[in-house]
Amino acid sequence: MAGTGGSASSNPSPGPKILLAKPGLISAGKFNRGGGNGGADEDSTALRSRLPSVGSLNLLSESWDFQIDRFLPFLTDNTDFTVVGVIGPPGVGKSTILNEIYCYDSSSPGMLPPFGVESEETRSTAKHLTIGIEPRISSERIILLDTQPVFSPSVLAEMIRPDGSSTVSVISGESLSAELAHEMMTIQLGVLLASICHIVIVASEGVHDSSMWRLMSTVDLLKHGIPDPSAATLSTVSFDKENINKPLESGDEYVASPIFVHTRLRDRDITPCNFVQMKKVLSRCFKSTSFVRSKGQDATKDGRSSDVAFEACSNSDIDLKLFLIPSQGKDGSSKPQYESYVSALWKLRDQVLSMNAPSFTRTVSERDWLKNSAKIWELVKNSPIISEYCRTLQSAGLYRK
Repeated sequence: MAGTGGSASSNPSPGPKILLAKPGLISAGKFNRGGGNGGADEDSTALRSRLPSVGSLNLLSESWDFQIDRFLPFLTDNTDFTVVGVIGPPGVGKSTILNEIYCYDSSSPGMLPPFGVESEETRSTAKHLTIGIEPRISSERIILLDTQPVFSPSVLAEMIRPDGSSTVSVISGESLSAELAHEMMTIQLGVLLASICHIVIVASEGVHDSSMWRLMSTVDLLKHGIPDPSAATLSTVSFDKENINKPLESGDEYVASPIFVHTRLRDRDITPCNFVQMKKVLSRCFKSTSFVRSKGQDATKDGRSSDVAFEACSNSDIDLKLFLIPSQGKDGSSKPQYESYVSALWKLRDQVLSMNAPSFTRTVSERDWLKNSAKIWELVKNSPIISEYCRTLQSAGLYRK
C-alpha cells in the first residue's frame, strides 16, 4: 500500500473487518449497502444511538485540538498502510462512501456500520453526525478518516456566540467572527487532509456545485510549507520571516491524490457526454495546481480504469479522478439508464483500493504517522500563510469583525 510507496500485497485477502466497532450487544439487522429499502439505515442509526459513542476516538475535538491518545492503541508499527480521507458538505454521502470502501459486511451479526449515516430524524433536525475527524482502521491497514461537514449551518450554529464571535479558537492568537472562523476551519481541514492522507475524496452534490473545487484550489494555494507526516524536517519546521517564501527541499512538498465525487445525480446528468465535459472543466480548473499528476503516476494496478470508455473520450493529459454517483432510489423498481447507485459505489471503491497513491517522503509507521499528524496540525493552525489569508478576508469586509 501507500505507506511506503510500494504496491499492495499480491496475496488475496478477505474483505476488511471492523476493528473499532463496539461489541455486538444487539443485532444491527441488514445494512443497506447501496440501494433499495432505506429502513435498514434507519434501524442501524437508531441502534447506534443507544450504544456507547464511538466519537471519543475523534482526532479533532470540539475545541479544534488534535488528540491521539484514544486512537493510538489501535495502530501498530506496520509501515504498509494507506490513509484515505473524505471532505464535503452535509448530506453528500461521505460516511456512506467510506462504509463502501471499508467493505462493510451487512451479514455479520451484531455489527454496525463503521461510520454512522444520516437518519430521517437527523435530516429533519438539520444536525450533523460527525464532529472533527472520526477515524477507523481495517484489517488490511486502511486508515479511513471521516470529517465533519464543511459549509455546514449546523456546525456554524454550534460555534457562534450571541455577539457573533466564535467559541472555537481556529487561528492561534486571533479573535474571529463565527462566520470567518467557520470558513477557516474548512480550509484548515482541507490542508490537513491533503498533508496526512494518501487519497482525499472530495464529495459534492449535483453537477453544478463547484464550491468544493474552489475549496481544494484554495487548499493548494495555502498548503505551501506544510510537510507530510514522514518528513525528516518535521520536528524543525518553523515559519520565520527568512524562509516563509522559500519552497521546501525537494521531496518535502507533498500533497495527497484527490478523487472528485459528485453524488445525488439524476439519470440525465451522468451521460458519457456530461462526464467528458465535467472532466475537461475539472482539468482546466486544476491544471496549474500540485494535485495534477501524469497518468502514469496514479495508474491503477491493472493499468486500466473502470471508466476506460469515458476516459478514452478525453484528449486531456491531466489525470484527475472523477466519479458520478446517481441518486439512491427509494425502491429497486426503476432501472437506471446508464449506471446504478450500487455499481457506481463499487467502481469508486475499486478505484480507491487499487489506486497507486503517492507515497510519503520516507517510510513511516502507523503510530508515527498519527503522532506526526498532530505536529502537522499545529503547523496548520500556526501557518502564517493561512493567517494572512484570514486577515485578507477580514479586511475585505466579507465577514463581520
